Amino acid sequence: MKQRVLRVGLVQQTCGDDPEENLRASIEGVREARAAGAELVLLPELHRTRYFCKVQDPACFDLAEPVPGPTTDALGAAAAELDVVIVGSLFERRARGLYHNTAVVLERDGTLAGIYRKSHIPQDPGYEEKFYFTPGDTGFRPVPTSVGRLGVLVCWDQWFPEAARLQALAGADLLLLPTAIGWDPADDEAERQRQLDAWVTVQRGHAVANILPLLACNRTGAEPDPAGGPDIPFWGSSFICGPQGEVLARAPAEEACVLTAELDFSRSERLGRIWPFFRDRRIDLYDGLTRRCQDPQPR
Repeated sequence: MKQRVLRVGLVQQTCGDDPEENLRASIEGVREARAAGAELVLLPELHRTRYFCKVQDPACFDLAEPVPGPTTDALGAAAAELDVVIVGSLFERRARGLYHNTAVVLERDGTLAGIYRKSHIPQDPGYEEKFYFTPGDTGFRPVPTSVGRLGVLVCWDQWFPEAARLQALAGADLLLLPTAIGWDPADDEAERQRQLDAWVTVQRGHAVANILPLLACNRTGAEPDPAGGPDIPFWGSSFICGPQGEVLARAPAEEACVLTAELDFSRSERLGRIWPFFRDRRIDLYDGLTRRCQDPQPR
């Protein structure tokens, strides 16, 4: 079995009012990760802007752009200059009245290798995403690149084991999850810690269940509430883990930073031989997964 090692990176950043400055910060983070040897770099969800989905405001649709468009052009130029694969995230205007939350993959020659449109769209106080985003229609298919088949998901997708499993079944070599998640300012410290622990645990579980390394890249910093309420503190804590869920690198909660780690893809092959989860799946028993819920059995 041939060992295949890849150094990967992610950019945990704060996002301010100036989209161009945010994009420059993203690219500077990519540059730093590449200097540390990364050949693949992941950016946070919607990293060109503040997280505008806190309120329902039709003016925010002006932030959207086509794919390809200005952000993919800028990321593509950086990818070609630095000889690195970049996974970015943007607010896509697909057609009149049709918008998506879209991850874009730029190959190391600057070309657009593929996209993934966020499939699960949340709707919670402070996360008014159903107002802005149409659920994605790309399906859970890895994007083939020179560094491997990238199983990209976005934020709320991270809570659904079906999404990660389908990427794995389609041949993903690793899972990448750009995200924008933070605390409710009203929550006490104990509740904040429970939520953060759940976020890390569920994604490490995806890595274990699918025998794949995983990168989760969040934004950090407090962003103002457009409605005039308390600032929303994003919890950072981005991390890279291996196929047994082992944390290889983790960012602090409140600092912008760049993380890198080395992944050995041959470990997934070796682990699949002693943890044959895919061999032992009972696909004949899983029809219920395509239903909204199972009817309760009579007592």
